[in-house]
Parts: sequence; C-alpha cells; structure tokens
Amino acid sequence: MDIKKYAAEAIGTFWLTFAGCGSAVIAAGFPQVGIGLVGVSLAFGLSVVTMAYAIGHISGCHLNPAVTVGLAAGGRFPAGQILPYVIAQVAGAIVAAWLLYVIASGAPGFDVGKGFASNGYDAHSPGQYSMIVCFLTEVVMTMMFLFIIMGATHGRAPAGFAPLAIGLALVMIHLVSIPVTNTSVNPARSTGPALFVGGWATAQLWLFWVAPLIGGALGGVIYRWLSEEPAGVVAGAKTA
Repeated sequence: MDIKKYAAEAIGTFWLTFAGCGSAVIAAGFPQVGIGLVGVSLAFGLSVVTMAYAIGHISGCHLNPAVTVGLAAGGRFPAGQILPYVIAQVAGAIVAAWLLYVIASGAPGFDVGKGFASNGYDAHSPGQYSMIVCFLTEVVMTMMFLFIIMGATHGRAPAGFAPLAIGLALVMIHLVSIPVTNTSVNPARSTGPALFVGGWATAQLWLFWVAPLIGGALGGVIYRWLSEEPAGVVAGAKTA
C-alpha cells in the first residue's frame, strides 16, 4: 500500500535529518573530540546508505523532495506521487528537528539562535558567501547528486552498490559545500531546523527549496537524455 511508502519516506527523512543535523549540532564542535566538517559530511552520507538498504525496497528511499522531483523529471517516478512523498519527507524532517531540539536544549548554554544546523546565505553562510553564489552551489550540487542517483540505480549499473555510490556522493557534496551554505541539497532537511530557528532561517528558506528543486530536475533530465533506460525500469529508483 502507498501508506507504507509514505511512512518509509517519513522515517527515512527523519533519520537523515536527525543523524545529519544532529552530528552538526551535538558532535561537530564538542571539545577535544568534535567530529568537525568531515564527520558531519560522513554522518549525512551514512544516513542515506543505511536507509537505502533499510527502506529502498519499500519506497525507493528518496528522503528528499529534490530527489523525488528529479526522478520524476528523469522518467523514473510518477508525477502523481510527488506531493504525498514530499509531505511525508517534510513531516519526517520536522519531527527530527523537534527531537533534536529537545535533546540539544538539555545542554547548558544551548542557543538555537546560533543556527541549529540551518542553511543560509550572505551573513548566515558559514563562509559569508553571497546569495547568488549559494544559489548556484545548491543548483549544481543537487544536479550532480541526481545525476549520480540516476546512474547508480540504472538497470545496467552494478547491482547492490547504488546506496554506497549515492551515500559517498552526499559525503563529497557536504565536504565541498558546508562552508558555502551549510549544505542543503534537500528542502526537507532545510525546513526542519529552520522552523525552530525562525527569523532569518525561515526568511532564507526559499533558496533551499527553489535551488535544489531546479538542480534535481536538471540532473534527472540530463541523465535521461544521456542514457537510454533498459526495458522494464520501474519508477522509484533507490535513494537519497
């Protein structure tokens, strides 16, 4: 039943947001043993790998509105299922951000105003990058993410390795773009923390919906043009 697919997407996106953003909020700067930028990048990538193996056979493990839109643009997912998938993904991300807020606020000196793993541009970019640069970064990173997803889940790709390729791609994306936007490439992941920060985070949230959705659609269309699909490919390719 479709309800099981939506539940899987909500759970998977919960895990991605909680593990990825949680690594940034709780563990990245912890004195002496903080995991830093590399650790946060790995946490996001590993969250996708683990969920791809867990729920890929149920929902395709998109975990990301940009992936759902990109797969639809690439001919791998029915357009009529986009909205319920996106609603499930955003719901999962919001619940994850709420739980993360409850846990993180238990620490002395916690201040949600410091960012709470939110994405931003200009003064709220980790490296103070401009809005235009941040927009371009999110479009390109999401486009390449979808390109890799489309290729890794192609009928002629090596079987069983798609989650690893896609998870490693997400690690690479974070390694490059955390200093620019704190890395979104995922509107659901951006929405959860932004709702708890409010103010500037919600005001700038538009960019982290528009740019990834454009990038996802571009990646899906480009790969669809580049590579013929083998007969019998089923919509809902694994992951992201």
